[in-house]
Amino acid sequence: MQRWLTMSAATLGRAIGKGDIDPVALAQTYLNAIDAHPFADRIYTVVTHERALVEATAAAERARVGQRKSALDGVPVSWKDLFDSAGVATEAGSVLLKDRVPDTDCEVLRTATALGLVCLGKTHMSELAFSGLGHNPSTATPPCVNDHTAVSGGSSSGAAASVAFGLAPMAFGSDTGGSVRIPAAWNDLVGLKTTSGRISLQGVVPLCARFDTVGPLCRSVEDAALALSALEGSNPVDLTNTTLEGKRFAICDTAAFDDIRAEPLAGFNSAIDSLKRMGAVVDRIKIPQVQAALALTGVLFAPEAYGTWKKQIEANPDAMFEEILLRFRSGANVSAADYVAGWQELDQLRAEYYKVTAGYDSILMPSSPILPT
Repeated sequence: MQRWLTMSAATLGRAIGKGDIDPVALAQTYLNAIDAHPFADRIYTVVTHERALVEATAAAERARVGQRKSALDGVPVSWKDLFDSAGVATEAGSVLLKDRVPDTDCEVLRTATALGLVCLGKTHMSELAFSGLGHNPSTATPPCVNDHTAVSGGSSSGAAASVAFGLAPMAFGSDTGGSVRIPAAWNDLVGLKTTSGRISLQGVVPLCARFDTVGPLCRSVEDAALALSALEGSNPVDLTNTTLEGKRFAICDTAAFDDIRAEPLAGFNSAIDSLKRMGAVVDRIKIPQVQAALALTGVLFAPEAYGTWKKQIEANPDAMFEEILLRFRSGANVSAADYVAGWQELDQLRAEYYKVTAGYDSILMPSSPILPT
């Protein structure tokens, strides 16, 4: 059973379908691993033992009678602590939301549960999701699997750690400005940032709703495809016999490599070499619209975040980690006129970006220019 803790979610799902793995035994194996792990309290905010076993029991019965609801029916997963879950504290890594207990599950949790995924519990995160490092002195800072003294990346820090340390085969997090991609990269996982607006944010504690997205952290690309279908209740992409032969990729040579360290650059170049060996055509292109869009961050990102949380923040600012407090307050003095003009400029830049990149299947860049510290 210990080997189950390192298997991909897709592999576990297939084994359940064949009758080789009992979902109840699988859930209990993960619950036992969590309960015994020295970093459990730094990774999970709460472990939902009863819910997990009830859902696993139902999955086992469906498997027995051949009525599984999806390829991941019976597979346990963790959820970042900004997804509302009925009767369980959802505090988004902030003392400002201490003892906040929703009455209902958020929409994506309901969708995933309806497809048979088993909820193991909630994971720690950066305060109100406003950090790419994952350092949170207000609640807990999950460790990086490659250096237990380092941060795991944020803001989906506990989500990444839950998978990397074998305490969940798949995790669900959110990404506003790197919050799935960075912790996935730092913990040797696959992370998927979904397109803004594609997946429901109903019942997801916001940072910047116009930029927030929901996405998985997992062990394989196949897992990511299955996770996406579980989040939106759709049929998964069929990856059978897929090929990169003739696919056209472009490396974004604008901003993406600024101040990049040797190790991430070497890893990126190695990945590019692998793509070329598999038949992909890879070009390097300049995309000046990327640099121009990045310059709008202070005008668009922080003001929306502060506008969303101003009332709670200013009612109890001493409860916040000072660096995060200052980050929110940096949006306080942006004028409405500058905010509106910024969005108009970003919309124009996006249209130009799509024209520049239209001939490519994907645009490539390093997930993070730095290493965890």
